[in-house]
Amino acid sequence: MYLYDEIDQRIVDERVNQFRDQTRRHLAGELPEDDFRPLRLQNGLYIQRYAPMLRVAIPYGLVSSAQLRRLAHIARTYDKGYAHFSTRQNIQFNWPRLDEVPEILAELAEVQMHAIQTSGNCVRNTTTDHFAGVAQDEIVDSFVWCELIRQWSTLHPEFAYLPRKFKIAVSGSAADRAATWVHDIGLHAVRSAGGDSVDGAGLGAGVDGAGQGAVGFRVIVGGGLGRTPIVGHAIREFLPWRHLLTYLDAILRVYNRYGRRDNKYKARIKILVKELTPAVFAQKVEEEWSQLRDGPATLIEEEVRRIEGRFTRPAYAELPAKDAFLDAMLAAEKPFANWHQRNVHPHKVPGYAAVTLSLKRTGAAPGDASAEQLDAIAGLAERYSFGELRVSHEQNLILADVRASDLHALWREIKPLGLATPNIGLLTNIIACPGGDFCSLANAKSIPVAEAIQRRFDDLDYLHDIGELDLNISGCMNSCGHHHIGHIGILGVDKQGEEFYQISIGGAQGADASLGKVIGPAFARDQVPEVIEKLIEVYLAEREGEEERFIDTVRRIDIEPFKDYVYGTNRQTPRRNSRQLATA
Repeated sequence: MYLYDEIDQRIVDERVNQFRDQTRRHLAGELPEDDFRPLRLQNGLYIQRYAPMLRVAIPYGLVSSAQLRRLAHIARTYDKGYAHFSTRQNIQFNWPRLDEVPEILAELAEVQMHAIQTSGNCVRNTTTDHFAGVAQDEIVDSFVWCELIRQWSTLHPEFAYLPRKFKIAVSGSAADRAATWVHDIGLHAVRSAGGDSVDGAGLGAGVDGAGQGAVGFRVIVGGGLGRTPIVGHAIREFLPWRHLLTYLDAILRVYNRYGRRDNKYKARIKILVKELTPAVFAQKVEEEWSQLRDGPATLIEEEVRRIEGRFTRPAYAELPAKDAFLDAMLAAEKPFANWHQRNVHPHKVPGYAAVTLSLKRTGAAPGDASAEQLDAIAGLAERYSFGELRVSHEQNLILADVRASDLHALWREIKPLGLATPNIGLLTNIIACPGGDFCSLANAKSIPVAEAIQRRFDDLDYLHDIGELDLNISGCMNSCGHHHIGHIGILGVDKQGEEFYQISIGGAQGADASLGKVIGPAFARDQVPEVIEKLIEVYLAEREGEEERFIDTVRRIDIEPFKDYVYGTNRQTPRRNSRQLATA
């Protein structure tokens, strides 16, 4: 966990006092709405359909037990007893009173939290892999690099008013679990081909060579979802770590100079990269960087070490790789074994595991947690995971450092809390934005659709037969639910004042990121679960063996067989009945 220094705390405290005065003047009629709007946005405050919404930063998804308890207190005291975890690893309160927001920010500051730059046309919260620091395929600890980016981007005077909002995602592992290809900037930690490096050895942040090649970053620019979904382009295959901040400066300067400000729908960097072409954009970045390279913002090893030293680190015990009690419980209790299969993940330290607490039980809005759950989870983190948690961009919570011998006890504790649904990676692990129930931008509701699908597929045996499948829902084209990169994506659309839902298939995040293809005209809300069922029936009939995932089948046969069956062009029942398969 990163611990604030004096400067960090002073910045947050001063921002609280500043916004308290701005809010007072606005409520007194001294600060017009047009002037107040950019100020509140850069303090995380939206005006939504029925009430303000406050988005609180959870930098790179890392949160402590003490912070989680404070969030529970805020939910209970200033809201309606719950909060919502977003796809940017942040947390949102949907019902705060405007006049109480400064008090909320003051309470957050007491536990080293804030809402700075979670909204507005600025560099927003940097996201990363929720298994950072514990993943077996890790190249660098991405938390350290995210913190460097956070400090660089916070209150950066040159980039406070960009043409549009700006998002950075970092992957420190071989696998991309941070959807980096659909961000304004995506950064992949890589090692050079060479086996030697002049950098020191043993640094957890990964700047050492240690015979493995020097650490750098693959730089991806111009990805994004929304109205014009685009998979990003790699403009530099290897950027030495020392130059990370100066290169980011160069990218942002080019964007600030050439990005459109006359049309917000064409203002994102993805549009600029597309119009210039990736090659020309990269050239302009290199030209700008030539003025910045090796300048004052060049990173030095001592600074990286200083930032790394501000993080608390778990005191791992020396444990055997296998645990006899765990093996016995897996053999004895099938429900526990099912949960272990889906929600427990490998750890780089022998005898430990990472555990996903599912916020996707049927009947609960995806990503929502009550104040009581937050308090209970804080206690679980203290007892089982060194007092820390992670928030995933899939809207779940992770205890990253659980002893293998404690997994059964943990499972027994989380079951009555509604946090043990064994559905990670399965269809009912739905990503969904708050939708029309809350958001003023939404064309349609997301939460009732998610619940209807979860109830339709509430049979765990059937879910496991279907296998790995990502289903994402957005209430509008802003794509806060990442529907474009869902294996199945659902988009709420407005048709003459009525809610309809457009279905796409074939999207994916990760190293093989792709955008889904719309299968045809939109459906009424009550039709959506049946449509999803039909898509699954085609997949189960067409897949080549049980190991072939839904996304792989779609890529192999394309969307036409799915489209034909859903819309009745081909009324023939798929070769095999999906429900029969589940019980075979």
